[in-house]
Amino acid sequence: MADSFPSAGTTPLLASGNQRATSSSDPNAGGATTDNPHDFSTTSTNSAPVVTKEDLDQWIHHLTSKHLQLPLKHAEKLCDHAKLILSQESNVAEVRTPVTIAGDIHGQYHDLMELFRISGSPPDTNYLFLGDYVDRGYFSVECFSLLLCYKIRYPRRVTLLRGNHESRAITQVYGFYDECMRKYPSATTNMWRTFTDLFDHLPLVAVVENKIFAQHGGLSPNLDTIDQIRELNRVQEVPHEGPMCDLLWSDPDERAGWGISPRGAGHTFGSDVSARWNHLNGLYLIARAHQLVMEGFNWSHDKQVVTIFSAPNYCYRCGNQAAILEVSSTISGPAADTNTSTAEDAGLNTGGIMEQNLATSTTNNMNQNLSTGIESHLQNTTASDTRPGPKWASFLQFDSAPRRGGLQPMNFGLDDEGTFLADEPYPSQLIPKPDYFL
Repeated sequence: MADSFPSAGTTPLLASGNQRATSSSDPNAGGATTDNPHDFSTTSTNSAPVVTKEDLDQWIHHLTSKHLQLPLKHAEKLCDHAKLILSQESNVAEVRTPVTIAGDIHGQYHDLMELFRISGSPPDTNYLFLGDYVDRGYFSVECFSLLLCYKIRYPRRVTLLRGNHESRAITQVYGFYDECMRKYPSATTNMWRTFTDLFDHLPLVAVVENKIFAQHGGLSPNLDTIDQIRELNRVQEVPHEGPMCDLLWSDPDERAGWGISPRGAGHTFGSDVSARWNHLNGLYLIARAHQLVMEGFNWSHDKQVVTIFSAPNYCYRCGNQAAILEVSSTISGPAADTNTSTAEDAGLNTGGIMEQNLATSTTNNMNQNLSTGIESHLQNTTASDTRPGPKWASFLQFDSAPRRGGLQPMNFGLDDEGTFLADEPYPSQLIPKPDYFL
Protein backbone atom coordinates (compact mmCIF):
# COMPACT_ATOMS: atom_id res chain seq x y z
CA MET A 1 0.00 0.00 0.00
CA ALA A 2 1.37 3.40 -0.94
CA ASP A 3 1.50 6.69 0.91
CA SER A 4 -1.73 8.57 0.42
CA PHE A 5 -2.23 12.30 0.51
CA PRO A 6 -4.62 13.78 3.12
CA SER A 7 -7.89 15.22 1.92
CA ALA A 8 -8.19 18.97 1.67
CA GLY A 9 -9.96 19.21 5.01
CA THR A 10 -7.30 17.40 7.00
CA THR A 11 -4.22 19.54 6.40
CA PRO A 12 -3.80 21.98 9.30
CA LEU A 13 -1.29 24.24 7.58
CA LEU A 14 -1.55 26.73 4.75
CA ALA A 15 1.13 27.66 2.27
CA SER A 16 3.79 29.98 3.62
CA GLY A 17 3.36 32.56 0.89
CA ASN A 18 2.52 33.28 -2.71
CA GLN A 19 5.99 34.30 -3.85
CA ARG A 20 6.71 33.17 -7.39
CA ALA A 21 9.96 31.27 -7.78
CA THR A 22 12.53 32.47 -10.27
CA SER A 23 11.64 31.06 -13.66
CA SER A 24 13.76 31.35 -16.74
CA SER A 25 14.55 29.41 -19.84
CA ASP A 26 18.18 30.51 -19.45
CA PRO A 27 20.19 27.37 -18.60
CA ASN A 28 22.27 29.45 -16.22
CA ALA A 29 19.26 30.46 -14.16
CA GLY A 30 19.69 27.61 -11.74
CA GLY A 31 21.19 24.19 -11.17
CA ALA A 32 24.67 22.77 -11.59
CA THR A 33 25.86 24.79 -14.56
CA THR A 34 29.40 25.98 -13.87
CA ASP A 35 32.76 24.32 -14.08
CA ASN A 36 34.10 25.98 -10.92
CA PRO A 37 34.11 23.32 -8.16
CA HIS A 38 34.68 25.97 -5.49
CA ASP A 39 31.90 28.30 -6.54
CA PHE A 40 30.75 29.79 -3.27
CA SER A 41 28.38 32.61 -2.47
CA THR A 42 28.55 34.82 0.62
CA THR A 43 25.62 37.01 -0.33
CA SER A 44 24.35 38.97 2.63
CA THR A 45 21.01 40.67 3.12
CA ASN A 46 19.38 42.37 6.05
CA SER A 47 17.39 39.21 6.74
CA ALA A 48 20.23 36.69 6.66
CA PRO A 49 23.73 36.78 8.12
CA VAL A 50 26.80 36.11 6.02
CA VAL A 51 27.85 32.47 5.89
CA THR A 52 31.54 32.05 5.21
CA LYS A 53 33.47 29.24 3.61
CA GLU A 54 35.05 28.57 6.98
CA ASP A 55 31.61 28.29 8.61
CA LEU A 56 30.50 25.69 6.11
CA ASP A 57 33.69 23.67 6.31
CA GLN A 58 33.36 23.63 10.09
CA TRP A 59 29.72 22.54 9.92
CA ILE A 60 30.47 19.81 7.38
CA HIS A 61 33.27 18.53 9.62
CA HIS A 62 30.94 18.57 12.62
CA LEU A 63 28.23 16.62 10.81
CA THR A 64 30.52 14.08 9.17
CA SER A 65 32.79 13.43 12.16
CA LYS A 66 30.49 13.75 15.17
CA HIS A 67 27.27 12.61 13.48
CA LEU A 68 25.35 15.10 15.61
CA GLN A 69 22.94 17.84 14.60
CA LEU A 70 24.26 21.38 14.31
CA PRO A 71 23.78 23.67 17.31
CA LEU A 72 20.61 25.72 17.05
CA LYS A 73 22.24 29.05 16.14
CA HIS A 74 24.22 27.42 13.33
CA ALA A 75 21.20 25.51 12.02
CA GLU A 76 19.21 28.74 11.84
CA LYS A 77 22.04 30.51 10.04
CA LEU A 78 22.37 27.61 7.59
CA CYS A 79 18.67 27.64 6.71
CA ASP A 80 18.55 31.41 6.31
CA HIS A 81 21.41 31.37 3.83
CA ALA A 82 20.16 28.26 2.03
CA LYS A 83 16.88 30.05 1.38
CA LEU A 84 18.78 32.85 -0.37
CA ILE A 85 20.59 30.37 -2.61
CA LEU A 86 17.55 28.22 -3.44
CA SER A 87 15.19 31.13 -4.06
CA GLN A 88 17.44 32.27 -6.91
CA GLU A 89 17.09 28.96 -8.75
CA SER A 90 14.51 28.12 -11.38
CA ASN A 91 11.77 25.55 -10.91
CA VAL A 92 13.76 23.56 -13.49
CA ALA A 93 17.38 23.10 -12.46
CA GLU A 94 19.76 22.74 -15.41
CA VAL A 95 22.43 20.14 -14.58
CA ARG A 96 25.62 19.25 -16.42
CA THR A 97 27.41 15.94 -16.61
CA PRO A 98 29.11 14.03 -15.19
CA VAL A 99 26.63 13.79 -12.33
CA THR A 100 25.47 11.18 -9.84
CA ILE A 101 21.70 10.96 -9.29
CA ALA A 102 20.42 9.78 -5.91
CA GLY A 103 16.88 8.85 -4.89
CA ASP A 104 15.15 8.76 -1.50
CA ILE A 105 17.36 9.18 1.60
CA HIS A 106 14.69 9.30 4.34
CA GLY A 107 16.82 10.26 7.30
CA GLN A 108 19.21 7.29 7.03
CA TYR A 109 22.31 9.33 7.77
CA HIS A 110 24.86 6.53 8.04
CA ASP A 111 23.70 5.24 4.68
CA LEU A 112 24.08 8.72 3.20
CA MET A 113 27.66 8.69 4.48
CA GLU A 114 28.13 5.29 2.84
CA LEU A 115 26.83 6.75 -0.41
CA PHE A 116 29.46 9.50 -0.24
CA ARG A 117 32.15 6.96 0.67
CA ILE A 118 31.35 4.90 -2.42
CA SER A 119 30.79 7.64 -4.97
CA GLY A 120 32.79 10.52 -3.48
CA SER A 121 31.82 13.68 -1.63
CA PRO A 122 31.30 17.11 -3.20
CA PRO A 123 33.10 18.76 -4.92
CA ASP A 124 34.86 15.63 -6.19
CA THR A 125 31.50 14.28 -7.38
CA ASN A 126 28.55 16.28 -8.70
CA TYR A 127 25.20 15.27 -7.23
CA LEU A 128 21.54 15.54 -8.12
CA PHE A 129 19.25 14.46 -5.27
CA LEU A 130 15.62 13.69 -6.13
CA GLY A 131 14.02 14.55 -2.78
CA ASP A 132 12.65 12.79 0.31
CA TYR A 133 15.54 13.64 2.60
CA VAL A 134 13.44 13.47 5.76
CA ASP A 135 10.96 11.24 7.63
CA ARG A 136 11.03 7.54 8.54
CA GLY A 137 14.74 7.42 9.46
CA TYR A 138 16.16 8.64 12.76
CA PHE A 139 18.54 11.27 11.37
CA SER A 140 16.52 13.49 9.05
CA VAL A 141 17.90 16.66 10.63
CA GLU A 142 21.49 15.57 10.04
CA CYS A 143 20.79 14.38 6.48
CA PHE A 144 19.13 17.57 5.35
CA SER A 145 21.61 19.80 7.20
CA LEU A 146 24.60 18.11 5.56
CA LEU A 147 23.05 18.34 2.10
CA LEU A 148 22.30 22.03 2.66
CA CYS A 149 25.91 22.61 3.72
CA TYR A 150 27.15 20.99 0.52
CA LYS A 151 24.60 22.93 -1.52
CA ILE A 152 25.76 26.30 -0.17
CA ARG A 153 29.45 25.39 -0.21
CA TYR A 154 29.32 24.07 -3.79
CA PRO A 155 26.08 25.50 -5.23
CA ARG A 156 26.85 24.46 -8.81
CA ARG A 157 27.99 20.98 -7.85
CA VAL A 158 24.95 19.94 -5.80
CA THR A 159 21.30 20.12 -6.84
CA LEU A 160 18.51 19.38 -4.35
CA LEU A 161 14.97 18.76 -5.62
CA ARG A 162 11.79 18.64 -3.58
CA GLY A 163 10.13 15.34 -2.73
CA ASN A 164 6.62 14.66 -1.51
CA HIS A 165 7.96 14.33 2.06
CA GLU A 166 9.33 17.88 1.94
CA SER A 167 5.91 18.97 3.12
CA ARG A 168 4.35 20.30 6.30
CA ALA A 169 1.47 17.84 6.20
CA ILE A 170 3.58 14.72 5.65
CA THR A 171 6.35 15.55 8.13
CA GLN A 172 3.80 16.00 10.91
CA VAL A 173 3.13 12.28 10.78
CA TYR A 174 6.19 10.40 9.54
CA GLY A 175 8.77 11.50 12.07
CA PHE A 176 10.48 14.75 11.05
CA TYR A 177 8.32 17.00 13.22
CA ASP A 178 8.95 14.92 16.34
CA GLU A 179 12.66 14.69 15.55
CA CYS A 180 12.95 18.48 15.24
CA MET A 181 11.12 19.00 18.52
CA ARG A 182 13.39 16.46 20.23
CA LYS A 183 16.69 17.77 18.85
CA TYR A 184 15.82 21.47 19.03
CA PRO A 185 13.54 21.82 22.08
CA SER A 186 13.99 25.60 22.28
CA ALA A 187 10.92 27.49 23.41
CA THR A 188 11.77 30.43 21.15
CA THR A 189 12.61 28.68 17.87
CA ASN A 190 10.61 26.11 15.93
CA MET A 191 13.22 24.51 13.70
CA TRP A 192 10.60 22.29 12.11
CA ARG A 193 8.90 25.42 10.84
CA THR A 194 12.24 26.83 9.69
CA PHE A 195 13.06 23.66 7.75
CA THR A 196 9.60 23.30 6.21
CA ASP A 197 9.56 26.95 5.11
CA LEU A 198 12.84 26.21 3.35
CA PHE A 199 11.28 23.20 1.59
CA ASP A 200 9.10 25.63 -0.37
CA HIS A 201 12.16 26.97 -2.19
CA LEU A 202 13.54 23.66 -3.46
CA PRO A 203 13.37 23.26 -7.27
CA LEU A 204 10.71 20.90 -8.58
CA VAL A 205 12.59 19.11 -11.38
CA ALA A 206 15.95 19.03 -13.14
CA VAL A 207 17.08 18.47 -16.71
CA VAL A 208 20.47 16.83 -17.23
CA GLU A 209 22.14 18.04 -20.45
CA ASN A 210 18.66 18.46 -21.98
CA LYS A 211 18.45 14.66 -22.19
CA ILE A 212 17.33 13.33 -18.78
CA PHE A 213 14.22 14.65 -17.05
CA ALA A 214 14.69 14.19 -13.30
CA GLN A 215 12.02 14.56 -10.63
CA HIS A 216 10.80 12.93 -7.46
CA GLY A 217 7.44 11.55 -8.55
CA GLY A 218 6.09 11.53 -12.08
CA LEU A 219 4.31 13.24 -14.94
CA SER A 220 1.15 15.34 -14.95
CA PRO A 221 -1.83 15.40 -17.34
CA ASN A 222 -1.70 19.19 -17.01
CA LEU A 223 1.81 19.48 -18.43
CA ASP A 224 3.06 18.90 -21.98
CA THR A 225 6.40 20.69 -21.93
CA ILE A 226 9.18 21.49 -19.50
CA ASP A 227 8.66 25.20 -20.14
CA GLN A 228 5.25 24.94 -18.46
CA ILE A 229 6.96 23.78 -15.26
CA ARG A 230 9.06 26.94 -15.24
CA GLU A 231 5.86 29.00 -14.90
CA LEU A 232 4.56 27.25 -11.77
CA ASN A 233 4.58 28.94 -8.37
CA ARG A 234 6.58 26.53 -6.24
CA VAL A 235 6.88 28.66 -3.09
CA GLN A 236 4.00 27.04 -1.23
CA GLU A 237 2.97 23.92 0.63
CA VAL A 238 2.56 20.99 -1.76
CA PRO A 239 -1.00 21.30 -3.14
CA HIS A 240 -3.55 18.48 -2.97
CA GLU A 241 -3.87 18.38 -6.74
CA GLY A 242 -2.56 19.95 -9.90
CA PRO A 243 0.76 19.84 -11.76
CA MET A 244 3.02 20.57 -8.78
CA CYS A 245 1.37 17.80 -6.81
CA ASP A 246 1.72 15.39 -9.74
CA LEU A 247 5.44 16.05 -10.15
CA LEU A 248 6.00 14.96 -6.54
CA TRP A 249 3.39 12.19 -6.19
CA SER A 250 2.72 10.40 -9.51
CA ASP A 251 3.95 6.89 -10.39
CA PRO A 252 4.54 4.94 -13.63
CA ASP A 253 2.11 2.11 -14.27
CA GLU A 254 1.82 -0.87 -16.61
CA ARG A 255 -1.57 0.35 -17.79
CA ALA A 256 -1.65 2.82 -20.65
CA GLY A 257 -2.82 6.38 -20.28
CA TRP A 258 -3.61 8.24 -17.09
CA GLY A 259 -5.09 6.67 -13.98
CA ILE A 260 -6.20 7.58 -10.48
CA SER A 261 -3.36 7.04 -8.02
CA PRO A 262 -4.09 4.78 -5.04
CA ARG A 263 -2.01 7.21 -2.98
CA GLY A 264 -4.83 9.75 -3.12
CA ALA A 265 -2.58 12.32 -4.79
CA GLY A 266 -0.97 12.47 -8.20
CA HIS A 267 -1.72 10.09 -11.06
CA THR A 268 -0.50 6.88 -12.60
CA PHE A 269 0.83 7.11 -16.15
CA GLY A 270 1.55 4.49 -18.81
CA SER A 271 4.41 3.96 -21.23
CA ASP A 272 2.50 5.84 -23.94
CA VAL A 273 2.48 8.91 -21.70
CA SER A 274 6.21 8.58 -21.02
CA ALA A 275 6.95 8.18 -24.74
CA ARG A 276 4.92 11.27 -25.60
CA TRP A 277 6.63 13.36 -22.91
CA ASN A 278 10.11 12.29 -23.97
CA HIS A 279 9.25 12.80 -27.64
CA LEU A 280 7.81 16.28 -27.20
CA ASN A 281 10.71 17.43 -25.05
CA GLY A 282 13.57 15.75 -26.91
CA LEU A 283 14.55 13.56 -23.95
CA TYR A 284 16.24 10.17 -23.58
CA LEU A 285 14.95 9.24 -20.15
CA ILE A 286 12.79 10.07 -17.13
CA ALA A 287 14.71 9.51 -13.87
CA ARG A 288 12.61 9.50 -10.71
CA ALA A 289 12.48 8.16 -7.15
CA HIS A 290 9.44 7.89 -4.83
CA GLN A 291 9.03 4.09 -4.82
CA LEU A 292 10.88 1.35 -2.95
CA VAL A 293 12.59 -1.04 -5.38
CA MET A 294 14.42 -4.01 -3.92
CA GLU A 295 17.45 -3.83 -6.23
CA GLY A 296 17.84 -0.08 -5.73
CA PHE A 297 16.85 0.75 -9.31
CA ASN A 298 14.24 -0.43 -11.77
CA TRP A 299 13.72 0.18 -15.48
CA SER A 300 10.14 0.56 -16.68
CA HIS A 301 8.18 1.70 -19.72
CA ASP A 302 10.61 0.05 -22.12
CA LYS A 303 13.59 1.84 -20.56
CA GLN A 304 11.95 5.22 -20.91
CA VAL A 305 11.71 5.53 -17.11
CA VAL A 306 14.08 4.51 -14.32
CA THR A 307 13.26 4.53 -10.61
CA ILE A 308 16.16 5.11 -8.20
CA PHE A 309 15.97 4.39 -4.47
CA SER A 310 18.97 5.27 -2.29
CA ALA A 311 17.92 4.20 1.22
CA PRO A 312 19.19 0.62 1.82
CA ASN A 313 17.33 -1.62 4.27
CA TYR A 314 14.54 0.95 4.18
CA CYS A 315 13.15 1.83 7.62
CA TYR A 316 15.85 -0.50 8.98
CA ARG A 317 13.85 -3.58 8.08
CA CYS A 318 13.03 -3.92 4.36
CA GLY A 319 16.28 -5.63 3.34
CA ASN A 320 16.49 -3.80 0.03
CA GLN A 321 19.63 -2.64 -1.72
CA ALA A 322 20.12 1.01 -2.61
CA ALA A 323 21.45 2.46 -5.84
CA ILE A 324 22.69 5.67 -7.40
CA LEU A 325 22.82 6.48 -11.10
CA GLU A 326 26.09 7.78 -12.53
CA VAL A 327 25.60 9.72 -15.77
CA SER A 328 28.74 10.25 -17.83
CA SER A 329 29.55 13.23 -19.99
CA THR A 330 29.12 11.12 -23.15
CA ILE A 331 25.36 11.71 -22.98
CA SER A 332 25.97 15.23 -24.30
CA GLY A 333 27.64 13.92 -27.47
CA PRO A 334 26.15 13.92 -31.00
CA ALA A 335 22.57 12.83 -31.55
CA ALA A 336 22.23 9.07 -31.25
CA ASP A 337 21.37 6.82 -34.14
CA THR A 338 21.02 3.24 -32.96
CA ASN A 339 21.44 1.92 -36.49
CA THR A 340 24.92 3.38 -37.08
CA SER A 341 28.29 3.50 -35.37
CA THR A 342 27.57 7.07 -34.27
CA ALA A 343 25.63 5.63 -31.36
CA GLU A 344 28.82 4.12 -29.99
CA ASP A 345 30.69 7.37 -30.56
CA ALA A 346 28.00 9.24 -28.65
CA GLY A 347 28.26 6.85 -25.71
CA LEU A 348 25.06 4.96 -26.49
CA ASN A 349 24.65 1.31 -27.39
CA THR A 350 21.67 -0.30 -29.08
CA GLY A 351 20.10 -0.98 -25.71
CA GLY A 352 19.77 2.72 -25.00
CA ILE A 353 16.91 5.09 -25.57
CA MET A 354 16.83 6.45 -29.11
CA GLU A 355 16.53 10.20 -29.23
CA GLN A 356 13.50 11.54 -31.06
CA ASN A 357 14.75 14.68 -32.76
CA LEU A 358 12.00 17.27 -33.05
CA ALA A 359 14.29 20.19 -33.76
CA THR A 360 12.97 20.61 -37.31
CA SER A 361 9.33 19.99 -36.47
CA THR A 362 6.93 22.88 -36.80
CA THR A 363 3.68 23.55 -35.02
CA ASN A 364 1.69 22.52 -38.10
CA ASN A 365 3.21 19.06 -38.54
CA MET A 366 4.16 18.20 -34.93
CA ASN A 367 1.04 16.16 -34.19
CA GLN A 368 1.57 13.97 -37.26
CA ASN A 369 5.27 13.50 -36.48
CA LEU A 370 4.44 12.77 -32.85
CA SER A 371 2.10 9.90 -33.66
CA THR A 372 4.65 8.30 -35.98
CA GLY A 373 7.55 8.99 -33.63
CA ILE A 374 5.94 7.41 -30.57
CA GLU A 375 5.14 4.24 -32.48
CA SER A 376 8.71 4.04 -33.81
CA HIS A 377 10.16 4.83 -30.38
CA LEU A 378 8.18 2.07 -28.68
CA GLN A 379 9.16 -0.46 -31.34
CA ASN A 380 12.86 0.34 -30.97
CA THR A 381 12.94 0.33 -27.18
CA THR A 382 10.80 -2.78 -26.85
CA ALA A 383 12.95 -4.70 -29.32
CA SER A 384 16.12 -3.87 -27.40
CA ASP A 385 14.72 -4.04 -23.86
CA THR A 386 16.72 -7.16 -22.98
CA ARG A 387 19.97 -5.56 -24.10
CA PRO A 388 22.25 -3.57 -21.78
CA GLY A 389 21.20 -0.06 -20.87
CA PRO A 390 22.79 3.07 -22.32
CA LYS A 391 26.55 3.32 -21.88
CA TRP A 392 26.29 6.76 -20.33
CA ALA A 393 24.22 5.32 -17.47
CA SER A 394 25.76 3.07 -14.83
CA PHE A 395 24.38 2.08 -11.45
CA LEU A 396 26.23 1.62 -8.17
CA GLN A 397 24.38 -0.58 -5.71
CA PHE A 398 25.16 -0.62 -2.01
CA ASP A 399 23.86 -2.19 1.18
CA SER A 400 23.09 -0.66 4.54
CA ALA A 401 26.05 0.87 6.37
CA PRO A 402 27.39 -1.33 9.20
CA ARG A 403 27.13 1.35 11.88
CA ARG A 404 23.66 0.58 13.08
CA GLY A 405 24.31 0.43 16.83
CA GLY A 406 21.15 -0.21 18.79
CA LEU A 407 18.74 1.18 16.21
CA GLN A 408 15.42 -0.60 16.12
CA PRO A 409 13.13 -0.90 13.09
CA MET A 410 10.78 2.02 12.65
CA ASN A 411 7.30 1.62 14.09
CA PHE A 412 5.74 3.40 11.11
CA GLY A 413 3.88 1.18 8.70
CA LEU A 414 2.27 -1.61 10.72
CA ASP A 415 -1.24 -2.62 9.75
CA ASP A 416 -3.86 -3.82 12.25
CA GLU A 417 -2.30 -7.29 12.26
CA GLY A 418 1.25 -6.04 12.74
CA THR A 419 2.33 -6.62 9.13
CA PHE A 420 4.90 -4.14 7.89
CA LEU A 421 3.92 -1.88 5.00
CA ALA A 422 6.85 -0.29 3.18
CA ASP A 423 4.66 2.63 2.06
CA GLU A 424 2.16 3.10 4.84
CA PRO A 425 -1.08 4.99 4.24
CA TYR A 426 -1.51 8.57 5.33
CA PRO A 427 -3.78 8.94 8.39
CA SER A 428 -7.32 9.91 7.56
CA GLN A 429 -7.37 12.52 10.33
CA LEU A 430 -4.74 14.90 11.67
CA ILE A 431 -4.95 16.48 15.09
CA PRO A 432 -3.03 19.76 14.93
CA LYS A 433 -0.58 20.46 17.73
CA PRO A 434 -0.57 24.03 19.07
CA ASP A 435 3.06 24.65 18.17
CA TYR A 436 2.43 23.80 14.51
CA PHE A 437 1.56 27.46 14.14
CA LEU A 438 4.52 28.95 16.04
